[in-house]
Formats: sequence, C-alpha cells, structure tokens
Amino acid sequence: MRDPQSISANEDTRLIPVWSIVAAATVFLLVEYYFWFILPTQGHHLPPLGLRIYMNVSCGLLIALYFLMVGYVSKDAPRRAMSSRFWMMICFVMPGGIGAVLYFLLRQPEVSRCPACSTHVQSDFHFCPQCDYRLSANCGNCFRTVRTTDQFCTRCGHELASDHMPARLRVLGD
Repeated sequence: MRDPQSISANEDTRLIPVWSIVAAATVFLLVEYYFWFILPTQGHHLPPLGLRIYMNVSCGLLIALYFLMVGYVSKDAPRRAMSSRFWMMICFVMPGGIGAVLYFLLRQPEVSRCPACSTHVQSDFHFCPQCDYRLSANCGNCFRTVRTTDQFCTRCGHELASDHMPARLRVLGD
C-alpha cells in the first residue's frame, strides 16, 4: 500500500485537457463580466453587494467546473475503452451535472495490455483471458488480490509462499 503522504492531490489533474481549462476560465470571466457590467445596466433592482458577489462567484465556478468535468471525461473515457464522444455528449445534454454523475457511476475499469500477448485486459483481471498469464499477485486458494509483500492471504489465511508466485511478482515484492 502506498504511503498516504506520497499520494499527490493532483494525480488526476493531468487528465484535464488544456482546451477544457481555457474554456472554463473563459466562461468564468464571461459570467463575471455579465454580473458586474451587463446586469447592472438592465435597470432592475440590484440585490445587496454581498449577495451579488456570492451569486456571481458561485455561478461562475459551477459553470467552469462543468467544463472541467467534460474535459476530464474526454480524457478518462478512452483509458477505460469507452466512447469519449458519447459520454461528452451525455455530460453536455444532461442538466446540472447529472451526465457526469452517470459517467462516474457507469464507467468501466481502466484497460491495459497483457505483457505476454498484448491483449487488452481490465485492471482488475488476475489472469489474461487469452494466454493465462498471471497479471497480478493473488491467493492460490481463494484467488483474491494480495500484495506482493504479503506472507498470508488476508481473506482465507492461506500461506502465499506455497503458491509458487512467478519471479516477476517476487521481484516486485522485494
């Protein structure tokens, strides 16, 4: 398990594309411009200054966050073998961020390649479905995932040394 201090808060921020950041900043500035320059000239009764500040910052941030979320979905969906165009359209069409919530509820596990045969495999697979290559360390008794440094299975108590773990996994555990 990774040390909690070594986990970066910005690990997934690299998945937000530049176009999304530019669009979010532009939309935020346009909302600010509307609330401070266009709305006061409409002749309507203006709310108190504190409420105006709260409303324009809140609306601007929510709309900017919406664009950042669509950008994140556009980069994350291909990593999971999902259609980025479809999910971006869902995020734009569904109001109030419901599309993004649906994406996070229904997204598939990340997809990688088998080191032996280059078949696409999901990150939660223990063995390659094509060549039976062992992809991750698991218990030989209950087949649950274990860490490469474990001596015994945390689920069933099976001694992992008797499983004859492949050499590539033994090296990772050392």
